[in-house]
Amino acid sequence: MAERTTARRADGTRNPALTALVAWAREHLTELIDDVYAAVCERIDLYREGDVVPRDDLRRSIERNLGFMVSGLDDPDVPLDRAAPSETGRRRAHQGAPLPEVLQVYRIGCSMLFDALVAYARKDGRADTMDALLEASSRLWRLADEHALLLTEAYRAATAELVAAQQRRRSALVEALFTGQLVRDAGPWEVGRLLGLPLDTQLVVVAAETAGLAEESLLGVERRLAERGIVSAWQLTPTTQAGVVAVREEQGSAMLAVLRDAAGARTGISPPYLSLTETPRALHLARTALAEIPVGTTDVRPFSSSPLAALLAHDPDEGRRLADRVLGAVLDLPPEDRDALLSTLHAFLHHGGSAERAARHLHCHPNTVRYRLNRIRELTGRSLQDPLALAELATAAQAVRLNAGRR
Repeated sequence: MAERTTARRADGTRNPALTALVAWAREHLTELIDDVYAAVCERIDLYREGDVVPRDDLRRSIERNLGFMVSGLDDPDVPLDRAAPSETGRRRAHQGAPLPEVLQVYRIGCSMLFDALVAYARKDGRADTMDALLEASSRLWRLADEHALLLTEAYRAATAELVAAQQRRRSALVEALFTGQLVRDAGPWEVGRLLGLPLDTQLVVVAAETAGLAEESLLGVERRLAERGIVSAWQLTPTTQAGVVAVREEQGSAMLAVLRDAAGARTGISPPYLSLTETPRALHLARTALAEIPVGTTDVRPFSSSPLAALLAHDPDEGRRLADRVLGAVLDLPPEDRDALLSTLHAFLHHGGSAERAARHLHCHPNTVRYRLNRIRELTGRSLQDPLALAELATAAQAVRLNAGRR
């Protein structure tokens, strides 16, 4: 940075009063730097201990920026030192210093420099010195604004880079949980810790189809869940947006409310699980729940809590074969007849084997339920009174519900 000893008017002539004012500021610059440094440490908690921003780093920054301000007062044509504020902005972003506190250092430095110039002008008392002070103050605040703008732009650009890098890292860690392929001897517990997932509560996996190619359908879901105190970590692929959610039992309804409010496409939820090593299985079950939802609709569906459903989802091909073998004659019926029989069988199984309760659920007469169940017995050759036959029918019905029995 070039050192100047004179200040010039617009017509190129020297302004002796301004030259004297700037010379005085240069002479007392070291003292001013000390005062600004002490004031910043006293007024701003962030800089007091030097944990976030080292003290020597803070002092160098104050020294460099005040030096430029004084040089700018000397000559309005001095080139703007873009490197100083930009470097400070990037460095503070990487150090994690909040932007308001960073800009406050600038305000303190400029205010104290101006106060020092005012004190000099008052002591001098001459009219031309007061005129020089007005000219200097205009330049000072213009330089301060330009520096603050450069610092803010650099800070925000660096912050955006850091956020993007953090998102890429979190996505890679979630991928490690989903695939079970962990690296560098990092177990699931370590990956969960890095993701910020509390490991003393139950977990679920959420899988949603994307609204478009690599386009989130659960917009802002991580932020929305965090606002409810629910920690999650997400990954976006061209076809799926999936996340691991740590949810306490009392937070289950809140999580469902957030997902249903955010969902823009089919969304499945796995059953709760406790160990991160089960995440690949949970992802499979969440995708299975998603696949149960009719294509083209928007819904959020938890996977069945039944262990039988999880068993069938583990081997969908075997479930398909089972459904074809047990319920093949029912599945071959025209859609209206087929759906009526299957819905009746589901209602009967899920209401304790009671025709009356199933009828209330289906809004029909109990005799209608009994007639349909009898027809299922005739078509399948399996009686609902035979425990083994009933088990086969229940398993096959569950396979159909999981889409394993669809031809």
